[in-house]
Amino acid sequence: LGMAAPAALQRSVVSPAGRHTASLIFLHGSGDTGQGARAWIKQILNQDMAFQHIKVIYPTAPARPYTPMKGAFSNVWFDRYKICNDVPEHIESIDSMCRGLTDLINDEVKNGIAKNRILIGGFSMGGGMAMHLAYRFHQDLAGVFALSSFLNKDSAVYQALKRNESALPELFQCHGTADELVLYSWGEETNKMLKSLGVSASLHTFPNLNHELNRSEIEKLKSWIVKKLPIEAPKPN
Repeated sequence: LGMAAPAALQRSVVSPAGRHTASLIFLHGSGDTGQGARAWIKQILNQDMAFQHIKVIYPTAPARPYTPMKGAFSNVWFDRYKICNDVPEHIESIDSMCRGLTDLINDEVKNGIAKNRILIGGFSMGGGMAMHLAYRFHQDLAGVFALSSFLNKDSAVYQALKRNESALPELFQCHGTADELVLYSWGEETNKMLKSLGVSASLHTFPNLNHELNRSEIEKLKSWIVKKLPIEAPKPN
């Protein structure tokens, strides 16, 4: 790639209570931080989203000029021309962030965690970022989750999957029907497109939920996480 390695992403980490055998990377929404996303979930659950065997990592996107905010600096995973599903993707910023997040995945692999024991996902823009990362560059991850997220109509993700032959990570998607920022129909269309391209994808609908998270959604997500990353039986000596 011939580029200087990006600085390591800042991250907030919830350690597993027991032996670390799997990892979860949660990507915040635009303008937030890893610390902020962790605190939001903690407030909803009255405790951290924590597991016996899964390390939960909340990285923070570097600040960059963000076009929907008239070029003001914001912690965003990538730039967008506007928040809408029928504009081109800002592919340069998406791809450069995929490199930084690949470093984060590789850190877990260096710690002895197999790729099929790593889940990635996020809220809003974080979920969009996770879909790019997994379906274009890391098709051997355990799964992907996208909460109140979408892909643009002509997404590079769809282009990549049209040429794809291998097995793909499962997608767990949630969306509120009252979302006024990322329309429910955009999430639904993303889900249909990915299904048509061979992704095993579920879409959980939350009536009256706006662009936010709620407790039943996080509880559902936690059940899915433990299903995808079950506790491993200790190997006999």
